[in-house]
Amino acid sequence: MKNILFDLDGTLLPMNQDKFVKAYFTLLAKKLIPLGYDPKTIAESVWKSTFSMVKNDGSKTNEQVFWEDFSKTYGEKAINDNSVFEDFYKNEFESLKDVCGFNPLVAKTVSFLKENNYKLIAATNPLFPKVATFARLRWAGVSPDDFELVTTYEDSTFCKPNPKYYNEILQKLNLNPEECLMVGNDVGEDMVAKTLGINVFLLTDCLINKKGEDISVYPNGNFNDLIEYIKKDSEN
Repeated sequence: MKNILFDLDGTLLPMNQDKFVKAYFTLLAKKLIPLGYDPKTIAESVWKSTFSMVKNDGSKTNEQVFWEDFSKTYGEKAINDNSVFEDFYKNEFESLKDVCGFNPLVAKTVSFLKENNYKLIAATNPLFPKVATFARLRWAGVSPDDFELVTTYEDSTFCKPNPKYYNEILQKLNLNPEECLMVGNDVGEDMVAKTLGINVFLLTDCLINKKGEDISVYPNGNFNDLIEYIKKDSEN
C-alpha cells in the first residue's frame, strides 16, 4: 500500500455525529433567522439539499447541486445569501471545534506516514465547502497541506456511499486501488471502498454501523492498531 485515504468526521476528528449536527444547525439558524429565514424550515431544507448531493449523478459538482436544490425552497434569496454562508463557515462555524474531540495519535500517525513516503488523501464525504473542511482538518491537529487531495463539495461530483466517489479519487490522482487503504469509522460509507479493490481499515473509536454488520470481516481497531497494520503490510 502506497496511498492512505482518511475519512475525517469520526476518524481523524473524533466526534459524536448527532451532537455535532445539532450544534451545527443551532448555529446556522442563529445566523440565518435575522435575514428572514424560517427557523422551522432551515434544517429541513439543508438536509433536503444535502440528500440531493448524496444522489448526485456526476453531471454537476456537489456545490452546484446543493445550491440549485436549496434555491428551490428560498428562491433567488438563497443564491444572493451565499456570501452569508461563507461568512458563517469562516467565523461562527469555528466554535463547533468545542463539540468535537481530539486524538493526539492522529497527528502522530499522519507524521509517521508522511515520513515513510505514503501519499495521503483526506477522503471526507464532500458535503461541506473547502473552508469548513479545512477547518475540521485543523481541529484534528493536522494541516490540509499534509494531503495530496482533500475532497470538498466544490470539486467533487459524487458522495459516499456511492463507490463512484472513490473511483473519482482514483482517477484524479491516477491511483491503483490495490495500492490504496481507506481508513474510516462508518461501515456503510467507508468500507464500500472495498468493492473497487481498495484495501480498508475500520477505525472503531467512533464506530458507525447502522445496519449492524459483522465488523470482524474488516481489519479494525484504533490508531495504534492501524499503524501496526500498515507496518506489517510494508514488511510483506
